[in-house]
Amino acid sequence: MKKEILIKFLNNQCDKHELDEIIQWANNHALDNESKGWGKEIWDNSQEDNQYIEDEKLDILFEKIQSKIRENTPTRKVNTPVKEPSSYITWFTKVAAILIFPILGLLLYTMTENHKESAHYSNLMVDSLEIVAPIGSRTVVQLSDGSEVYLNYGSSLKYPQFFTGNTRGVVLSGEGYFDVAHNPKKPFIVKTGKLNIKALGTAFNVTAYPDEHLIETTLVNGKVVLIEHSNNKSKTIGAMVPGQHVDFNTKSGEVYSTEGNIEKYISWTQGKQIFEDATISYVTQRLSRMYNVNFDIADNVKDYIYTVTFVDEPLYQILDLMTIATPIKYSIDTRKKLEDGTFSKQKIIIEKK
Repeated sequence: MKKEILIKFLNNQCDKHELDEIIQWANNHALDNESKGWGKEIWDNSQEDNQYIEDEKLDILFEKIQSKIRENTPTRKVNTPVKEPSSYITWFTKVAAILIFPILGLLLYTMTENHKESAHYSNLMVDSLEIVAPIGSRTVVQLSDGSEVYLNYGSSLKYPQFFTGNTRGVVLSGEGYFDVAHNPKKPFIVKTGKLNIKALGTAFNVTAYPDEHLIETTLVNGKVVLIEHSNNKSKTIGAMVPGQHVDFNTKSGEVYSTEGNIEKYISWTQGKQIFEDATISYVTQRLSRMYNVNFDIADNVKDYIYTVTFVDEPLYQILDLMTIATPIKYSIDTRKKLEDGTFSKQKIIIEKK
């Protein structure tokens, strides 16, 4: 914040944006050395210009304050020598007295601000928390209601510090496993853009990467309801049963459902990657997110299918195993330095032997 804004504030000349800046400054920097220097300079100038309250009036004001403090302070049994206040403290208390008047004006402004503005800031506070699982690691989030969320590589979750209202809403980008605390009065809703997953007390997995057209939901136990949300309209797709996996195509609106072995969809929470009759494109897509690399796959190998389980193996060990299982080879392209000084993702090229 600039000193000129503080001077405008003391003279009651700030606009709304400058008042917001003053509030942030008061909360975070009002007592640092630079700000104290500003206050001393403003005080010295005020003495020269005689623009503020006279010393005599300040002395009377502080005598009243001290008298009030003495009235509410218990009498000490032991007499303790009282030190005379330093000149700096005297100066600082006088500055504080000067600030009383604009602060009262600021308080009045804040309390009388219209309801719409208050609601706006309230919403910002509610949705202020976000956690991101870094590439190459998984993250566990404990929510205020007791629910737990496991985030897969590169995924993020937005959530409130405390749930208010009639629902418990969070926003997921990527993949997350939810173990929801039961509360029949407050449904738990996972928002993924075009699909909302509504639950009470349930364990389920959701995959919703923004660069993909499929949103996948796998129900482990309990019950969830899938709600399509588009053009400010909501439509219930249906309820899921334990052991069911549903794919929702965000482009076409089509829904695909399977039941049976769901371990392959949730095994990532234990560091496993289980593939059953999975195409090489699907396998490399999962590996790309897990290891933060790009794959370039030749057309003549895209029909290869894999049934395999990986347990926290290094990427190159996984690629070596794939070359044993199918007639492919891989090469690693050199990373390129970008204009901003960072480097491009590593590219792995997969071809037929």
